[in-house]
Amino acid sequence: MTQQAILVLTTGGTIDKNYFDALSEYQIVDSGIPALLKEARVALPHRVVEVMRKDSLELSDEDRAQIGQAAREAPEQRIVVTHGTDTMTETAKVLARAAPGKTIVLTGALSPARFAETDAHFNLGMAFACAQVAPPGVYIAMSGEVFDGLKVKKDRAAGKFVAIA
Repeated sequence: MTQQAILVLTTGGTIDKNYFDALSEYQIVDSGIPALLKEARVALPHRVVEVMRKDSLELSDEDRAQIGQAAREAPEQRIVVTHGTDTMTETAKVLARAAPGKTIVLTGALSPARFAETDAHFNLGMAFACAQVAPPGVYIAMSGEVFDGLKVKKDRAAGKFVAIA
């Protein structure tokens, strides 16, 4: 297993949302990823870089290019990207072209990390494990499964990702 440092690129999405009752809406706030990693006592060398704070439905082609550039220019060969689930697969395609030869794992959450009942912790842990052992390529780690990032889609009705042929 690798002891190479892992870069975590945060982009926003549900994993970094918080609910403001007075506003009756969710908003993306400061990333909670550093706190999650500290709480999990992650011993593997890592660094966290905030690329942006956006819901994935609001990401533009320019935003995806910026995420791709951050991955390409990073000295780390193993990267975890926290991202909203709605357009995660679109960003996976951009990352495959932008940073070939690197191991990149996208993950997110179906409920905010700040909620008591969230999948954020588990998904982030899965992404870290996948980034350590997977060969170069782009992957999506969600709900206890790891998918080829170019052969997966989000099944909105089922609330999960499914592999496609």
